[in-house]
Amino acid sequence: MDSVDLEVLNNSVQWQQQGHRVLLVTVVRTWGSSPRPEGAMLAVRDDGLVVGSVSGGCIEDDIIDRVRRQGITADHPEAIKYGISAEEAHRFGLPCGGTIELVTEPLTPASGIAELLDAVENGRLVARTLDMATGTATLGPANATDGLVFDGKTLLTIHGPRYRMLVIGAGQLSKYLCQIAVGLGFQVTVCDPREEYTETWDIPGVTMVRTMPDDTVTDMKLDERCAVIALTHDPKLDDLALMEALRSPAFYVGAIGSRLNNQRRRERLAEHFDMTPQELARLHGPIGLYIGSKTPPEIAISILAELTAVKNQVALPRAVGIAEAKAQAGLVPTGEVCELPVPAGKPDA
Repeated sequence: MDSVDLEVLNNSVQWQQQGHRVLLVTVVRTWGSSPRPEGAMLAVRDDGLVVGSVSGGCIEDDIIDRVRRQGITADHPEAIKYGISAEEAHRFGLPCGGTIELVTEPLTPASGIAELLDAVENGRLVARTLDMATGTATLGPANATDGLVFDGKTLLTIHGPRYRMLVIGAGQLSKYLCQIAVGLGFQVTVCDPREEYTETWDIPGVTMVRTMPDDTVTDMKLDERCAVIALTHDPKLDDLALMEALRSPAFYVGAIGSRLNNQRRRERLAEHFDMTPQELARLHGPIGLYIGSKTPPEIAISILAELTAVKNQVALPRAVGIAEAKAQAGLVPTGEVCELPVPAGKPDA
């Protein structure tokens, strides 16, 4: 669940507690390209205040206008479609002939939104099943690979962290990276046994552990929806954890450092841990995309841009990688030095 949809749940609960009626709108089907995926949510308060999105904006405007003119009068969920004709598709900002189907749900105590919010905020992945005839919803366990199901009678949606991220090292760069990763919907764990870093950690929504990183990787039981990012520059912390991560199904494993440092890292992993060329090929390093980044926030964006592309199965040209881009631009001298998380005048990590 991304931060936008979490905000929808938060506001829905607050508005109900304040005595407002709330209409929850969920995307259940799309045909053609769509700016928001199935499961995306919008909440509209009875005075027209809104949070979230289900389209590029025009459908939201129509729903808000209806609520302001008519109020929230329905007593059970309904399915509605937008963009059935080419004329409507143009009006609502959809591709010509495109269609989007929504479920509009007037929230009541039987909707269980407060219980859903509590489960999500506690890091649980849950399935919510909505009875279209009664508006009653129930919660149950879910798997990360489960998806939205709508048959006209019931709507099943999945809520909570589908993706997990382990960040090794609690330095300044990690703080910026974790803040953005939480906003992207990751359940983030930071591992650093060094007290001088963990004592000042203050990023909400992130779990901090002080165990050794390789033990943390093992304990997390990484699956294909996990990412591991090593940011310490310390082989004693990084190498064993990277070995374990590269032998797991994790979709992304990356480590900060220059081309030379990453070459040495690969040599160590091959020599001391018998890692195969196929396993080492999974390591992203130098980590990130070349965007000329010089500050920790910019480097965090560079790293997460590459990770997001891998997560979404987007094949990136080699020319946008740190090593290739710098080589083409002639930015890396022969004696290449280690690039720290806060490089002075040197772009990217």
